[in-house]
Amino acid sequence: MLRRRWGGERRRSGGSRRRTGDEGAATVCAAVGAMALCVVFAVVLALGQAAIARHRAGAAADLAALAAAGRSLYGETEACDAARRVASAQHARLVRCSVRAEIADVSAESRAGPFTPRIRSRAGPSDTPLNPVTPASLIGPAGPTAPRFQNR
Repeated sequence: MLRRRWGGERRRSGGSRRRTGDEGAATVCAAVGAMALCVVFAVVLALGQAAIARHRAGAAADLAALAAAGRSLYGETEACDAARRVASAQHARLVRCSVRAEIADVSAESRAGPFTPRIRSRAGPSDTPLNPVTPASLIGPAGPTAPRFQNR
């Protein structure tokens, strides 16, 4: 005979319900699995944001350096203003700008999520050496009388 208990649960009269130690274990396992998937998804999103921020800052720095190098003949102020306008158009911020001769050296940063990478870029004509060779640099700091070692 089945009797209805006050909780709405049906139970055989005279018998006891057997309890096992793993009731609800599937729910706990499913919850832990869902949490692990959420953590993996959050890490993938964070890595994507970091990559986007890095590429955006790199592109902005490269374009700003090219703009500054192209306007270097008009002076450092004009060149850095051009670099600032280009970086702003790329949704980045120009952090540092210097122009020496025809070589522009800029740093730009771009924000995506919690990441704000800063990228440095240089631009100038290809025939301008970054470290010019002079006769003094060929001789060395000790002068021409410095001992020379031979490999045997």
